[in-house]
Amino acid sequence: MQDFKLSIAECLKEKIEDLSFEEIVGLIEVPPNKDMGDFAFPCFKLAKVFRKAPNMIAAELSESIEAKGSIAKVMPMGGYVNFFVNKSQLAENVIKDVLTQKENYGRSDIGKGQNVIVEFSSPNIAKPFHIGHIRTTVIGNALYKMYESQGYNTTRINHLGDYGTQFGKLIVAFKKWGDKEAVETNPIPELLKLYIQFHDEAEAHPEMEDEARAWFTKLENGDEEATALWQWFRDESLKEFNRVYDLLDIEFDSLAGESFYSDKMPRVIDMLNEKGLLKESKGARIVDLEDYKMPPALITKNDGSTLYMTRDLAAAIYRHETYNFDKCVYVVGSQQNLHFEQWFKVIELMGFEWAKNLVHVGFGMVALENGTMSTRKGRVVFLEDVLNQAIEKTKETMLAKNPNALNVDEIAKQVGVGAVVFQELSNSRIKDYTFSWDRTLSFDGETGPYVQYTHARCCAVLRKANEEVTTDINYELLNDVDSAEVLKVIASFNKCIVAGLRKNEPHVITRFVLDLAQAFNKFYHDNSILVEDAELRKARLALVAATRQSIENGLKLLGMHAPERM
Repeated sequence: MQDFKLSIAECLKEKIEDLSFEEIVGLIEVPPNKDMGDFAFPCFKLAKVFRKAPNMIAAELSESIEAKGSIAKVMPMGGYVNFFVNKSQLAENVIKDVLTQKENYGRSDIGKGQNVIVEFSSPNIAKPFHIGHIRTTVIGNALYKMYESQGYNTTRINHLGDYGTQFGKLIVAFKKWGDKEAVETNPIPELLKLYIQFHDEAEAHPEMEDEARAWFTKLENGDEEATALWQWFRDESLKEFNRVYDLLDIEFDSLAGESFYSDKMPRVIDMLNEKGLLKESKGARIVDLEDYKMPPALITKNDGSTLYMTRDLAAAIYRHETYNFDKCVYVVGSQQNLHFEQWFKVIELMGFEWAKNLVHVGFGMVALENGTMSTRKGRVVFLEDVLNQAIEKTKETMLAKNPNALNVDEIAKQVGVGAVVFQELSNSRIKDYTFSWDRTLSFDGETGPYVQYTHARCCAVLRKANEEVTTDINYELLNDVDSAEVLKVIASFNKCIVAGLRKNEPHVITRFVLDLAQAFNKFYHDNSILVEDAELRKARLALVAATRQSIENGLKLLGMHAPERM
């Protein structure tokens, strides 16, 4: 599709020798008010060069640029040159692209030949898959889909928390108070109960902590009983986790968790030794990072057991050797910033030039309205409960509006789960927020159900028209302001995806589908679509079809469905 911004930059470059083409492109803005045109070029940077006031430069430039082809009008506004694009040409470019490319609209091959790993979700075995996990899970899934859409060879890894001292605690608790049948009937709640009981008892009996560490060391050394219990905890937990992933329609290419790297850590420790990076400190072994204004990276504890740091180093080295990644993205909460800075630095000090390709995508924390979550205290909100309650509320709303609605269960799942996913992705990922049932399940305002309903509205119009949609239309009939606003948003889709990837920020896509839904709904309310004038009807139906396809493509990137009826 023709890029109007580049066409404008070419016109300006003919008149401005003192700025490069790239600089001109970078300066072009979108005016805050559509009455001011589609694009604006600020002349303030040229004031010193031309020794004139910006408004005089804008007036002279406007006079010298001929409005032709993709540019319908050029006019000065203060210190800006404002451009109005040829709306019928915009309509032709956009509609032909969308209706020809269909589900591939927005895709590109800019990432062809490049390997990207996205590590996300990563819940802890034997602990609740709670609302705090939703951010890593849906942000990571959206980033995977965004990278994949731009041609990157993308691998999804669920780095399960299936190792560490907590398994020593769980083994001790299960051997003291556990019931195998109860765990198999209700795995996570029962294992959580044991975990909480351990911490309650350990406050009065601190020696239990030593017992737990001893069992974890046995697990590291391959003890038969410890390994069998650990495997059982893992298998039972995954059954529960997979129910949540099924609700979210999320799959992974690898479930290699922390335990997978247990036999790969001795090599990492040897490599650190060979590089002269390991130091003794009170019986533990560390990498000193004082020169980089960071605390030391703890590699092994004084009892010889390993830590997250050791396992993350082993995982990164294994992944580079296995996948030869060009980028490895870790979607993990911002409270882990220091941990990532430390081990990225250790990888660099080990001499791996690919350390620069490790990217931590942090995000804000989730709090509950009545305080912070704590697994040890048992204060959690299960993610499965949130999703199921969202589905139930959606089903009630649908049946209240239409008792004879078809496919209620399927649509309620798509809309209910979509409401939760969209809310998680609709703000900048870095912001902390408080989880609220009311806000999550509200279907008013800038929500997922609002966007999905807009898609269903497009489908209803196309069903009612019951005629073939074609690109062989009179594009001059779509040069009104309402149509142009819809088309401008659609035209920005690929740029939004690329901008989102540059920041690893799915919020850019939620903003795109919201802007498109709002622009379309204004068009829908102010313009009759199924009019008697056959040419006008054909043109407007093509716009409806292009909108429908673009919303569907955008929602897919977010990991959401686009229902045809609601």
